[in-house]
Amino acid sequence: MTDSEQPLQNRRIAIPESRELDLFASLLERRGATVLRCPLVDIRDTPNPAPVLDWLHVFCAGGCDDLLLFTGEGVRRLLSLIEHHAPDLREPFIKQLANVRTIARGPKPGRVLRELGLKPTLVADPATTPGVIALLQTLDVKGRRVGVQLYGTEPNTALMNFLATAGAQALPVWPYVYADAAADAEVLALVESMQQGRVDAIAFTSLQQVERLFRLVDSERLKQALAHTLVAAIGPVVVDALRAHDVQAQVVPEESYYLKPLTQALIDRLTR
Repeated sequence: MTDSEQPLQNRRIAIPESRELDLFASLLERRGATVLRCPLVDIRDTPNPAPVLDWLHVFCAGGCDDLLLFTGEGVRRLLSLIEHHAPDLREPFIKQLANVRTIARGPKPGRVLRELGLKPTLVADPATTPGVIALLQTLDVKGRRVGVQLYGTEPNTALMNFLATAGAQALPVWPYVYADAAADAEVLALVESMQQGRVDAIAFTSLQQVERLFRLVDSERLKQALAHTLVAAIGPVVVDALRAHDVQAQVVPEESYYLKPLTQALIDRLTR
């Protein structure tokens, strides 16, 4: 390849990602970058499927009028749990997905719904909790039973408080959890490399990565390391997570919050 085809040649880019690590790494490596893989977050099925199965039985029996979908991964995990624990629920689950008013936080849940021949009724933009609340404020949810697919163990207090104030009955479900996946030594070695100026950029693709780093590494040391490194964020949720720790994301895709636009944004910044 020519230099123009490998605009990231001789650049070292850290990607703390697990779920889409290989895809993101290949996008960067094809453009010449040396990728420093540091898988910070792993996604696992909930260790206790019973509450999720209970929720699925309620949903499939028509127990929800609306369904808020926060992640595409959440829809996949619900389908996976059905496949492994209650395959007879697959058909009624998809039928109810078509019947209820589905509200997606951004485009990712819609991509999974389209694989089922469906599409969300409404899409919140921006793809944040405040974006979802702003969309809900345009609807009458008083007295409605609202299923809420959340992620990890995050209770999303702001959303739950809004639904309660609006007179809705919230029915939350957590179909997967996050597990800290990387050995502490790997993370600390990456931070040391950043402090020494040997990492050109670090690209965050989830708020869990940010929180994992700040749980593990002394805040001041980590902020010093990030000050020596170009900080990229895939979208506003991650930008806000970094800002909460007084870190400014310097590279953010302008419109589409996906891996390819993030890769292009890195190229644009690093080849100036």
